[in-house]
Amino acid sequence: MYAYLKGTVEEITEDNLVLEAGQIGYNIKVSARTLHSIGAIGSYVKIYTYTLVREDSFSLYGFMTRDDLDIFKKLITVNGIGPKGGLAILSVMSADELRFAIVSGDARAIAKAPGVGAKTAERVILDLRDKISLDDVISSGENAGCTALDGEDIGNSRNEAIEALTALGYSGSEALKAVKQVEVTESMDVEDILKAALKFIF
Repeated sequence: MYAYLKGTVEEITEDNLVLEAGQIGYNIKVSARTLHSIGAIGSYVKIYTYTLVREDSFSLYGFMTRDDLDIFKKLITVNGIGPKGGLAILSVMSADELRFAIVSGDARAIAKAPGVGAKTAERVILDLRDKISLDDVISSGENAGCTALDGEDIGNSRNEAIEALTALGYSGSEALKAVKQVEVTESMDVEDILKAALKFIF
């Protein structure tokens, strides 16, 4: 119903805020990370929203970025992850970190969210892995220094570097994050990417 709302933050509680927009106060459920990003009462913000309508309730869920909103929509399609579970996961990890965890099969990272057990975390990975590609993970996000895949050879080299890092004992999430930050050129081989990625881990 609402794509986003712009207004002034009037109230903040543990998992909710009141946003005044057009002289109307909207109760919006948000994650802990979103609350942290918003700042203090009185801040003027733009909140991307998801509207949930049920027979006995009408609820708004808010996010600071469209990226967070998009991954939330994917999360709530998973059996056992409702809006509350989706916010819990996005409270402990960013959208990008969640993609890393899904693609690398890192259920332990997802299970750190309150109320999300190991089985539910594994279900998130199982249901969403096909909806998120490794190329999307590598080329997405906030790291300005990384480049999108420039061809099949570079893509393969990145993947081999990730596999090498996991073989060295790093988690899939750590490996993906490190390799993603490397600005890969056509002249770089797997060893070059690996060495550069290790600098971001240490």
